Amino acid sequence: MSLSVTQSKTATASRNLKQEKIRVVSRHEAITVGSGETLRKTILLMQEAEGDCALICNDRRLVGIITERDILNKVLGHNVTLDDPVDRFMTTNPGTLTADGTVQEALEMMERGGYRNIPLVDGEGCVAGVLRSQDILEYVAEAFPEEVLNLPPRPHQVMEEPEGG
Repeated sequence: MSLSVTQSKTATASRNLKQEKIRVVSRHEAITVGSGETLRKTILLMQEAEGDCALICNDRRLVGIITERDILNKVLGHNVTLDDPVDRFMTTNPGTLTADGTVQEALEMMERGGYRNIPLVDGEGCVAGVLRSQDILEYVAEAFPEEVLNLPPRPHQVMEEPEGG
């Protein structure tokens, strides 16, 4: 595949990501716990769901997020009991998007903030889901399989010989 064809396919994929709505990409249910819930129950829910974050809510309104990273940095190795409220360790007022946001907006937010998870909310600030970086990777791999599989290891690299033997 020539470099210009690869660049063209990459440009098409990029254009689609700029327009694609998050609702098409996000297929992951959010793990939610109430404000004041114990750290123990929150961690157990995260483990059961094999999730990498939990959203903390007052009623259905988002007030915070706790991630695996928060648990590693704020809980492990610190003088903490698992009966402490999750609110003590959560990130308050996390950045959010709506399901009508674009994948490009999500990628930019993830890049700027170093996030792997973005809470999705409706117009009233109520939890509507969560978008994970893994969701975006899976979407790209499914939506553009030929482009992804045929890219050289580095997009600017040109293969000297065709693949195969």
